[in-house]
Amino acid sequence: MQRRTFLQSVLYGFGILASASLPYAMSRFMVSDAKADPLTHLRPPGALKDDDAFINACIGCGLCGEVCPPRCIKFYQHEGGDKVNTPYINPEEKACILCNKCMEVCPTASLQETPVKEIDMGISQIDRLACYPWVDRGICGACVSICPLGERAISFNMWNQYRPVVHDACVGCGLCVEVCPHPSLPIRIVERSQGTVMRHSI
Repeated sequence: MQRRTFLQSVLYGFGILASASLPYAMSRFMVSDAKADPLTHLRPPGALKDDDAFINACIGCGLCGEVCPPRCIKFYQHEGGDKVNTPYINPEEKACILCNKCMEVCPTASLQETPVKEIDMGISQIDRLACYPWVDRGICGACVSICPLGERAISFNMWNQYRPVVHDACVGCGLCVEVCPHPSLPIRIVERSQGTVMRHSI
């Protein structure tokens, strides 16, 4: 009799747990999936590189957003499809400062603690046909001065003409994008395979 009561209690507990998690599980299927612009939807530092693996690992707890000092971490909502409640960063509005707090509080493997130099959110790419110094429209240097990794990640070209050049040490935090004064934002964060200089077809 006691065994039956115990089994009933266990099943009851599992039932409550399943019903409590049902709204979150259903939320990912109840919204349409829209393709997000990869330039404005970067995963936080330490995120699993495979986005499907990241989505499956993330439980949507929101802790990363709560501890983020600059409040740069946002969450997919109705536009996210199966990405609903997962975090992203739009560097055009607010970029990552590489404080590592989001990785420290993540309760799952979706954000893994990673040394700053090994973070890979992408890499900065410059459009030299729009950047003010590259088209001789003035001196800027905002992107170089803001970079938390210094000249290892972005510096001026060899003649020191205030023309920015991105190096492989860039981790793609997006601070350079946030501070760029050009309206068209000629600097952006892309996948490393796309290179640090924008290519234009003729």
